Amino acid sequence: MAKRVVSLTPATTEAVFALGHGPRLVGRSRYCDFPPEVRAVPPVGGFVDPSLEAILGVKPDLVVGVQGPGLRDFAERLDARGIATFFPPTQSFVEIGAMLVGLARLMGDEAKGLAARSALERERAAIEQAVVGRRRPRALFVFGLRPIVVAGAESFPDEMLRLAGADNVIAGDKQRFPTLGVERVLALDPDVVIDATGGAMREGINISRDLPGWSEVRAVREGRLVVVNDDRVLRPGPRVGQGLSILARALHPEASIP
Repeated sequence: MAKRVVSLTPATTEAVFALGHGPRLVGRSRYCDFPPEVRAVPPVGGFVDPSLEAILGVKPDLVVGVQGPGLRDFAERLDARGIATFFPPTQSFVEIGAMLVGLARLMGDEAKGLAARSALERERAAIEQAVVGRRRPRALFVFGLRPIVVAGAESFPDEMLRLAGADNVIAGDKQRFPTLGVERVLALDPDVVIDATGGAMREGINISRDLPGWSEVRAVREGRLVVVNDDRVLRPGPRVGQGLSILARALHPEASIP
């Protein structure tokens, strides 16, 4: 049973607290910001650049994060020092539920993980039921503008769109987060554009009718632009059911979304 935990991603940090084991967290990434009390936990670097020295300094018996590039080698370095690791995939509701159960099991409290997964499944089912039979807009989920980065097939945001009652205009793209030119966006002609760029990575640039190229996109020109900066929508963690509700309400404002 893990008693001293380092979390390298916001999603797993939220999960540790959601499972009731926040006091066991001895290290977190610089991006972990929820719940607010996590700021009292010392940072040990970022997701792609964790500091081995800082992690060893807090003497963890478990280091967790979500599956991603570069962490496989890092996990091997931790394993070589006798520190257990847990880096599961989180690209779907099923995988997020499995992450909650797996993390709870490692902390000797599997029942809480099972309860959290069941609650997440109930939230998803309720929202799916609320949008059944409604017209499904063709949506483009945008994450970056320089270049234009969007949600493709088999990505977490792609599933969020489907569950919230929309169809991804590029669902057939084999890349999870492909890059597009404005000409391709115009050709795709989405019914709605979801701007999750966060001001184009804090550069203060948002999709708007005044932005060159985007001003010609029908959905933007006609005001069907949804700005999403809420971490609950964008973060594959224990609050993702709330995020799905937020997205569904934005796509179907006329529906009664729980």
